[in-house]
Amino acid sequence: MKEGNWTTVKEFILLGLTDEPSLKIPLFVVFLLVYIITFLGNIGIITLIRISPRLHTSMYFLLSNLSFVDLCYSSVITPNMLTNFLLEDRSISVNGCVTQLFSFVFLGSTEVYLLTVMAYDRYIAICNPLLYSVIMNTRKCTCLVAAAYFAAFLNAMIHTCCTFMLSFCGSNKIIHFYCDVPPLLKLSCSDTSINDVVLVLFAGGSIVVSLVIVVTSYFHIVSAILKIHSSEGRQRAFSTCSSHFVCVILFFGTLVFMYLRPSSTFIMDQDRVASVFYTSIIPMLNPIIYSFRNQEVKDAIRKLMRTLLVFIK
Repeated sequence: MKEGNWTTVKEFILLGLTDEPSLKIPLFVVFLLVYIITFLGNIGIITLIRISPRLHTSMYFLLSNLSFVDLCYSSVITPNMLTNFLLEDRSISVNGCVTQLFSFVFLGSTEVYLLTVMAYDRYIAICNPLLYSVIMNTRKCTCLVAAAYFAAFLNAMIHTCCTFMLSFCGSNKIIHFYCDVPPLLKLSCSDTSINDVVLVLFAGGSIVVSLVIVVTSYFHIVSAILKIHSSEGRQRAFSTCSSHFVCVILFFGTLVFMYLRPSSTFIMDQDRVASVFYTSIIPMLNPIIYSFRNQEVKDAIRKLMRTLLVFIK
C-alpha cells in the first residue's frame, strides 16, 4: 500500500445506519440489546461446550469456533456503530478503517469456511456414522479449522490490500456504518474495475465453492435420511443437522445478495439494512438456533441448570 495514495484523505466519515436524529436513541437501545444477547449467547455456548464432557466431539468443537467467530465478528462492527449513534463525531482514521475492513473480511470469511466444514462434518456423521470418529478425529478437525482461519486470513489480506491501494481524493463520507469494500470502491477516484474482478473472484468464488460443498453435502444427507426406515431414526438424524442448515440458509442467503453482483448495482441504503442482518442479527441468532433446535445442547443446559440449583441450595 502506497502512502501517496492516502495523502488527500486523512480520515473517513461513517454516515451510519440512519440520518434521522429521532431514530438514533431507539436504534442504540435495540442494537445494544442485540449485542448483549450476542455476547452472552456465544460466550454461553463456548462455556457450555468446554465444561460438558458429552459435548467434547468434533461437531461441538466446530460449533465453539463458530461461536467465537460470531462473538468477534459482531464486536468488530457493533460497538463502533453504537458509539456513532450517540456522538456527532463519526470519523474513523484510515488505519482504523484498514483494521476494521481486514477484521470484518477475515471473520466473515472464517464463518463461511467453518459453516462449510460443519456441513462436511454432518455429511460424515449421517452418511458414514460407523466411521465418523475415525474420519473426524481431533487431529483432522483441528487441521480443517486451522485451514479455515488461514484461508480467511489470505482472503482478508487480498481484499484489504487491493482496496487501499486505490486513491481516495474526493469525498471521505462512507455511506455505511462500517468500512466495507463496496462503499469504499464508490469513494475511490481510481479505476476500480480490477477491484470488481477481485471481489467477484475471491469473495464470490469463496461463497460459490462453499455453497457447492454445502449443497452437495446436504444432497447426500437428505438421501441418506430418506433411506432410514424408522421415523424416529429419521427424526434423530434430521435433528443433528437442522440447526446448521438454518444457519447456512440465513448467512449464505444474505452474502449471495450482497456480494454476488457487480459493485455498480449496489444501493447503499438497501445494502446497509442487509448488512445489519449478517453483522448483528445472525451472530445473535446462531447460539439461539443451536440452543433450541439441538437436543444435546438442551440436555447439557438442563444438566448445568440442575447442577447450579443444587450448588445454590
